[in-house]
Amino acid sequence: MIEWSDEDLMIRDAVRGWIDAEVRPNLDALESGDLPPYDLLRDLYKTFGMDEVARSSFRSRTQKDADAGERTGGGSAAMTMIPVIELCRVAPGLVAAMGVGLGLAAGTIMKRGTPEQRERWALPLLTMEKIGAWAITEPNSGSDAFGGMQATARKVGDEYVINGAKTFITNGPYADTIVFYCKLDDGRAPRDREILTFVLDKGMPGLEQSRPLRKMGLHSSPTGELSLTDVRAGADRLLAAGEGGGRESARQNFVTERAGVAAMALGVIEECLHLSVEYAKARELWGQRIGDFQLIQLKLAKMEVARLNVQNLVFRHIEMQRAGRTPTLAEASAMKLYAAQAASEVAQEAVQLFGGNGYMSEFRVEQLARDAKSFQIYAGTDEIQVTHIARDLLSR
Repeated sequence: MIEWSDEDLMIRDAVRGWIDAEVRPNLDALESGDLPPYDLLRDLYKTFGMDEVARSSFRSRTQKDADAGERTGGGSAAMTMIPVIELCRVAPGLVAAMGVGLGLAAGTIMKRGTPEQRERWALPLLTMEKIGAWAITEPNSGSDAFGGMQATARKVGDEYVINGAKTFITNGPYADTIVFYCKLDDGRAPRDREILTFVLDKGMPGLEQSRPLRKMGLHSSPTGELSLTDVRAGADRLLAAGEGGGRESARQNFVTERAGVAAMALGVIEECLHLSVEYAKARELWGQRIGDFQLIQLKLAKMEVARLNVQNLVFRHIEMQRAGRTPTLAEASAMKLYAAQAASEVAQEAVQLFGGNGYMSEFRVEQLARDAKSFQIYAGTDEIQVTHIARDLLSR
């Protein structure tokens, strides 16, 4: 198992300093929805030179084949994980908003796009100049994303006419660039139709982006709906099917997204543990601090066990990337299942440890408990993770 290097820890402390200065003072505005997260994320990118690193990496990759460009190395993985963990200690929604634009929208274009498509749409997303959304979930097809998909694209001359609706779309209300999944309307039975992937731009005729939806948690991550009525898209907006077509493209993104949830969960667990330890030292009952009671000590001990286990999953993921290996869908699902449940349980125990104060927003564990619950739902519910893990085991 690896540990954070001295350089990693220096970067972690620098990121923490930026979060303390820029994010914590704005947390109420982020939670209320009055402040969209994008200017803060752009400032993060500029402060740490992440936009220039992304631009340089993009130029380098265009001179290599796609497979070579995918291997970013362990160091790069660590540098990606540290900001994710630290941001999730304060505002997990910022990571959701950032991750969808970079990992899913830009990631799909980089994997499946032509050089021209990458230059036109992926580069501005990777540098945070533009905001990206990844649209696959529909009102009537959540877990059955492919089978129940009703959005369609019909070929008309040299163009495609797209109709359909998407929901629960992260960055949907503000996205400049949308990676949109739909089925080719070719007369076949709906479940047998080919999955197509298009890149759409904000403001295209027939494309409507809703206002942010109200939801239980992740308030700092705007979520919305998309409605498409006879949206015309040229062939230049269609991403290559590649091996496995649109279904495989989405599955590759599920691996990236689910593995990333472990780092998000670690941030929540670390913050809940830190807040709980400090509270257990300061809060007194019957003339002694509550940290001296064994029931409170049991809660803290279980939180620490969860922290160590999820940290090990994160380190294992970094080691795999360092070795040039990508997790399988089942491995990523296992990471997400355990980490999401651990984060939710730790956050709920933190609320319980704080008692009545834990139910008040000013003590922060209330917000973290709401945010952590989302980890068990988005990027595939716990139940879907179980299915993917079990199918892999039974197929051996």
